[in-house]
Amino acid sequence: MTVLSEDQSLRPHPCRFPEPGKHNGPSSPQYSTGFPDPKGGFEDSEESTAFGSVEPPRLPRGRLVLHGLVMFGREFCYAVEAAFVMPVLLSVGLPRSLYSLVWLLSPILGFLLQPVIGSASDRCRSPWGRRRPYILVLGVLMLIGITMFLNGDAVISATVSDRSMRSVWAIVVVMFGAVLFDFAADFIDGPIKAYLFDVCSHQDKERGLHYHALLTGLGGACGYLVGAVDWGHSAFGQLLGSEYQVIYFFSALTWGVFLTMHLFSIPERPLGKDAPDLSPPSSLRLLGSHTNDYGALEKGPQSVPDLRSRPFSTLGGGSSVTSSTKQPNKQKRMTFRSLMKTVMDMPSHLRFLCLSHLLGWTAFLCNMLFFTDFMGQIVYKGDPYAGHDSTAYIAYERGVEMGCWGLCINAVSSALYSYVQHFLIPHVGLKGMYFLGYLAFGLGTGLIGLFPSVTATLVLCSLFGVLSNTLYIVPFSLMAEYQLKEQEQLKLGGGPGGQRGTGMDCAALTCMVQLAQLIVGVGLGALVNLAGSVTVVVISASAVALVGCIFIALFIRNVEANAE
Repeated sequence: MTVLSEDQSLRPHPCRFPEPGKHNGPSSPQYSTGFPDPKGGFEDSEESTAFGSVEPPRLPRGRLVLHGLVMFGREFCYAVEAAFVMPVLLSVGLPRSLYSLVWLLSPILGFLLQPVIGSASDRCRSPWGRRRPYILVLGVLMLIGITMFLNGDAVISATVSDRSMRSVWAIVVVMFGAVLFDFAADFIDGPIKAYLFDVCSHQDKERGLHYHALLTGLGGACGYLVGAVDWGHSAFGQLLGSEYQVIYFFSALTWGVFLTMHLFSIPERPLGKDAPDLSPPSSLRLLGSHTNDYGALEKGPQSVPDLRSRPFSTLGGGSSVTSSTKQPNKQKRMTFRSLMKTVMDMPSHLRFLCLSHLLGWTAFLCNMLFFTDFMGQIVYKGDPYAGHDSTAYIAYERGVEMGCWGLCINAVSSALYSYVQHFLIPHVGLKGMYFLGYLAFGLGTGLIGLFPSVTATLVLCSLFGVLSNTLYIVPFSLMAEYQLKEQEQLKLGGGPGGQRGTGMDCAALTCMVQLAQLIVGVGLGALVNLAGSVTVVVISASAVALVGCIFIALFIRNVEANAE
């Protein structure tokens, strides 16, 4: 066996395909390993034809880290938005009755469009790959959104002379920027996860998800740290004009650099217009250990008789093995209606996974999107509507800064918990880790609502990171493990499944974030007005998380996952 270096393993090689009519025989292994067989040939998988005739069993760690850096940049910018979106909107005069309107527009668009975009990325024929064009466009939209969000007030103040119109335009520009950023930042997660699943083996998927979670926590910590510093009185703040301009400079620089590194981290296989059927004649070609076509749609019509091509559905109710002579496996352009039908027809265990993901994100967003406002109004007893020179407004600003420190603690604990989780999974299992994440968050937010002191709040913020890390790792790990079990069913001749691709599968899970945001946007504004206090936010978050614990215990299918 030849041992390849990192450069050799990633350098394109001429692809070698079996000659027509020549089979490896019954003794050939059913699982494609990517290593030379004893006869000198190569057992190709979909990914081996993309990167060369020989593929290493694992990607180098550096490649996976570079791929995960986009999550650092995304979470850095997300932290800035979570910490400042409500203070900025309230400071430009947003009425309390529109308190949560900013969270409604983005999730409506995201929930409706994300499955469509996920399916479209499965069919994207760009020479650059299927996922990266979508990631680039959404990344640019994120940059535009955060530019408008953090600089809109200053630009309107400099260009609009009418005082009454200045306030209206400032609200419109800042809100539009926040909605655009939030839409793109939520949307980009699906293509990023699909990109990871496309180019990695099953083991690398697990490693890649852990790097994503680790870098997500570190990015959030750095973002909240930037927000916690008083830049207004620093030399840097005086140079750039204001505190928000300094924060924007760091955010734009971080996002631009790490997005670029992500896009050039691991090459994708382009889906050519007239790509031939490159699959080997193995009757179980999709049972390879490198599960790159994780529920991917077939690339085109197949006319090869017998069982040479077999559709495989990631979220299908079992995996299907059908003869292509009976039903040619043609790729169909799905409409929104057919996409929704496919999503709704998913097997029960995956539908329950989506519902539990919805509960988790609802609880998490209830707390996180309003946490700095909670610190300013409840813990520090400030008033965002008071005059900017008043004691009440200064107390509110101080609470917002301290809230940034609390969210920084959350992000650091999330990064550290990724290592703890890595060692606990073999003993507790994925379902157990899922349950513990929801339970820790539910108890922590409940205690904060009951005892809103500075010290207790900052200490309990460490429990927020447990759920944050859980939401970024466990649902996708469960999805990958379900897929692995379905491969075993396919080997034994499982039942029929629907046609769905990796992008659509990830979109079905990640669009729960938009639905959760929609629920939070519709419900929390009314609850705050009804209760007359922001305390209802953390109490609601605690209640939803504890309900999620019960749901996980009753409905989530358990699987065994081996930590690497």
